[in-house]
Amino acid sequence: MAQATHIGIVFNPSKGSRDELEAAVSAVAVETVTWHETEVDDPGISAARAAIDAGADLILAAGGDGTVRAVAAHLGESGADVDLGIVPLGTGNLLARNLDVPLGDVRAAVERALNGEPRAIDLGWAEVEGDGIDERYAFAVMAGFGIDAHMITETDDDLKDKAGWLAYVESLGRAVSASEVIRVTLTFADGESEEDDAHTLIVGNCGTLQGGFTLLPDADPSDGELDLFVLDAEGVGGWADTLKNVVWDNGIARLFGSDDAQSSDSVTHRRLTKLGLDLAEPRVFEVDGDDIGEITRASISVQPAAIRVR
Repeated sequence: MAQATHIGIVFNPSKGSRDELEAAVSAVAVETVTWHETEVDDPGISAARAAIDAGADLILAAGGDGTVRAVAAHLGESGADVDLGIVPLGTGNLLARNLDVPLGDVRAAVERALNGEPRAIDLGWAEVEGDGIDERYAFAVMAGFGIDAHMITETDDDLKDKAGWLAYVESLGRAVSASEVIRVTLTFADGESEEDDAHTLIVGNCGTLQGGFTLLPDADPSDGELDLFVLDAEGVGGWADTLKNVVWDNGIARLFGSDDAQSSDSVTHRRLTKLGLDLAEPRVFEVDGDDIGEITRASISVQPAAIRVR
């Protein structure tokens, strides 16, 4: 692995102290370091572009999931020969969790980015349509609607600042109430089409959520495929079955060394490379923890080996 000679730091100033990050970077012998701050209305694409234009061969995305997603999106779309390092400063830090990047330790994350072996990972892309929405978004972890999206919109920001990822757990009850089963039409790469009743639908490149809960136990960010999770759970019985499956069998039990995660009658899993999604009613859609508004249609695809992450 070639040693980075120019680090471009894409830094979200709302997520942490620059002093701590500067101290961590200064401890590493690098010829050139340039700083590129994000903006409220531009979480990292322009900053990543500026870092590449300045000559960076490694970009450190220092911020939350939105910053990491924006930098990854630009690297994937531009095809730049630049590695990505992650310094997780947010609440969810989903890609960092899935790639075992050190959390809560800026210096360790910087050292991982400088010394770690690059790994090629896929990106998902979602072209979405809705009332006033016609956009294309990248996601490195997950995208979808239902519980996951409503947990984001229902989470109290003040509590999130104080309690971190546990604030999402506090919002779970409201997220369940806010989500309803709707009719969806799914169209796959081979042209096969099917209708389903879905409460929650998630397409994932990685499988682990906050707290180590594994929603997609077989997801591999480097396999050239995405994993589809469709939840159809009406009634208390269905929810009890589903929550046991998602939170216990595929989450807490695995944290304590159990590999016998169970399936649920309320959950459907499928591997895919492309998915067309038509919703009978508008639903809030999220990409890597960002609420992008209500959509009625999405076209989702995978870009294999889109970026290199250290």
